[in-house]
Amino acid sequence: MHLHRLERKQILYGKHSAIWSFFSDPVNLQAITPEWMHFTIRSGHEKAMFPGQILNYRIKAIANIPMTWVTEITHVQEGVFFVDEQRFGPYRFWHHLHRFTPCDKGILMEDSIHYALPMDPFSRPLHPLIRTRLDAVFDFREKAVEACFPDTSGFILKKCRPDKP
Repeated sequence: MHLHRLERKQILYGKHSAIWSFFSDPVNLQAITPEWMHFTIRSGHEKAMFPGQILNYRIKAIANIPMTWVTEITHVQEGVFFVDEQRFGPYRFWHHLHRFTPCDKGILMEDSIHYALPMDPFSRPLHPLIRTRLDAVFDFREKAVEACFPDTSGFILKKCRPDKP
């Protein structure tokens, strides 16, 4: 099995507690996922994030084919980091570490993703396509998160969660 790695870093502006609150609420994942993925949370999102939480999604990641993606929140250190791991879904292996560190400019958000493709080694020729799609998801997310936390004036709740007052 060949393990791939994707790293992303982004500075977020606003209160650490507001940023953590946004990312620890599974419902907000839909606001930072591109529409072309047809992302829908089916279950597990009723409570704020906790270790052992199982989240069930429906996505159309490749060729507009619907699939189920089930992840587990395996580790949480309040305000610092959390880990989601795939239990069922499009990858053979998925481990995603989200880290939030105060820095001079704001909050440094770091994503470290390790993933493996199904049917490896036969799927290796498809990796460039899959990586391009994965990069597109995280490029979209970067812009969506910038809209949520645009500057040091704070958290813009209405822009990120129009369904909430």
